[in-house]
Amino acid sequence: MSTAPASQLVITPPQLGQLLLSTRKRRQLTQTAVANRLGLSQNRISHLEQHPDEISVKQLLSWCSVIGLELRLGERIEGGPSSSAEW
Repeated sequence: MSTAPASQLVITPPQLGQLLLSTRKRRQLTQTAVANRLGLSQNRISHLEQHPDEISVKQLLSWCSVIGLELRLGERIEGGPSSSAEW
């Protein structure tokens, strides 16, 4: 019986960048490999990992697909973590 992989709560752009980078490395994918699949340059992938607030929704969905992540959205649980400073 297999277990589902752990989910990661992301509430800030730096957390998103770190998740994309760590997942890419864990899957042993280079920035060049991801870039080729997304139609971007390796330099752009490097930049976006450090500046994830510049990633478009279309890029994020494609990137998640390439590195094996799912994007799920749901309502925040009352009393759960929040970052009103981000809004």
